[in-house]
Amino acid sequence: MSPSKSSPLARTVLLAALAAVSLAACKRESAPAAPGDGATPAATPPAGADAAPVALKDAIETTDRYVVGISYPAAANRYPGLAKALSDYAAAERAELMEAVDAFGNDKPTAPYELSLAFEQVVDTPQIVAVAADGSRYTGGAHGQPLIARFVWLPQQDKRLTSASLVPDPKGWQAVSDYVREQLHTAVVTRADEDELAATDRAALIKSTSRMIDEGTEPEPANFSEFVPVLDAAGHVAALRFVFPPYQVGPYADGTQTVDVPASVLLPHVAPEYAGLFAR
Repeated sequence: MSPSKSSPLARTVLLAALAAVSLAACKRESAPAAPGDGATPAATPPAGADAAPVALKDAIETTDRYVVGISYPAAANRYPGLAKALSDYAAAERAELMEAVDAFGNDKPTAPYELSLAFEQVVDTPQIVAVAADGSRYTGGAHGQPLIARFVWLPQQDKRLTSASLVPDPKGWQAVSDYVREQLHTAVVTRADEDELAATDRAALIKSTSRMIDEGTEPEPANFSEFVPVLDAAGHVAALRFVFPPYQVGPYADGTQTVDVPASVLLPHVAPEYAGLFAR
């Protein structure tokens, strides 16, 4: 797409985000108020909580220069620390958009720049809560920049679970990296075989993608920062689903990729304070 047109990806995700905003608003109007929601003040954060209370509100802004659509799960307001983390992420992405818009001065882009961001609660138990953020920011060019983030919150400890705190031992990240690389390399070979590529094209695809996989899965916590738990029937973590945005482990056309790493691989390396969350 030329710079004079909005990205199809951005428009698609934006429409989805705006629809989610409208749907969420309808549900809040029709559903009975629950403790901590609506007009009822949120519970006081536990002693020692350092996050100032934040009321998450869906947002839609439309001008001739930019369009913004952001939607949140209402349940996230139950956890002030989580709500602040989501709000801070959205604010940072909006600031990036506005910096690009402001760069035009008194002029304006040929087509409005866009930010669409939808937060969805994907896990909700007394022990663990997870929110997925997916969207796109379009500031010109062939397509929008994918926005992908995952937030795992531990209500009983009132803190966010990060990859660095979950697996503190470098040997643990080597084990995770080895497992993820094997899954991704296998997927590339399988796809190349299914596409029935010519031998030279097949070899080129596997070589280039394999290099991206190896670089994007170096055994460091930063390369595995986006993840959500996959729970078993008892509510224990049976696996962690690591999420890799476009370009990290493959070309843009491959989109977002995920790999589920089972608890059996993770448990020997998980910090003792979090081991109880995992299935055995």
